[in-house]
Amino acid sequence: MQKQLLSGKIHRIRVTETRIDYEGSITIDRKLMDAAGILPYEKVLIANLNNGSRIESYAIGGKPGSGMVCLNGGAAKHGKPGDIVIILTFAVLTMKEIKKHKVKVVYVDSRNRIIKKK
Repeated sequence: MQKQLLSGKIHRIRVTETRIDYEGSITIDRKLMDAAGILPYEKVLIANLNNGSRIESYAIGGKPGSGMVCLNGGAAKHGKPGDIVIILTFAVLTMKEIKKHKVKVVYVDSRNRIIKKK
């Protein structure tokens, strides 16, 4: 049997920009992606705490240390700069893998800088 569990999460990060004229995705500061274990082109769930939208997209790396979170393409219709979002990834694991699984959670400040990792 396999189960789908949370793998990585960037908690309460602020959207810094939107680009509707882009092919799609969410651009995230690469340092934040690495801390949460999010790979380039990995599927992500974006939960917007300001408007309640929950959308799926894929992550692309932005400049490390920039704090960038940019909703691109259609995702730009689901948020605006200043919105607070949670970015989540999931993994499909066997029952044996679940026993060793550790979720990576990244907490950020109001400028999208890491303040705590769990």
